[in-house]
Amino acid sequence: MRTTLDISKELMEEGLRVTQSKTKTELVNLALKEIIRKNKIQKIKKYQGKIDSEIDLDKLRKRA
Repeated sequence: MRTTLDISKELMEEGLRVTQSKTKTELVNLALKEIIRKNKIQKIKKYQGKIDSEIDLDKLRKRA
């Protein structure tokens, strides 16, 4: 999808440098994926300490 964005030159140059992205499109896609990934991690962290991780799969599957 084509989109027009107004991104500062300095920010774009630094992003390209630190990520070693070859194109601006690659950099923007990488940044969006990272934002989404971090958001999902934050949502999962809400369950920290609330889920019993000591699950016996054999018992759940009725194996002896």
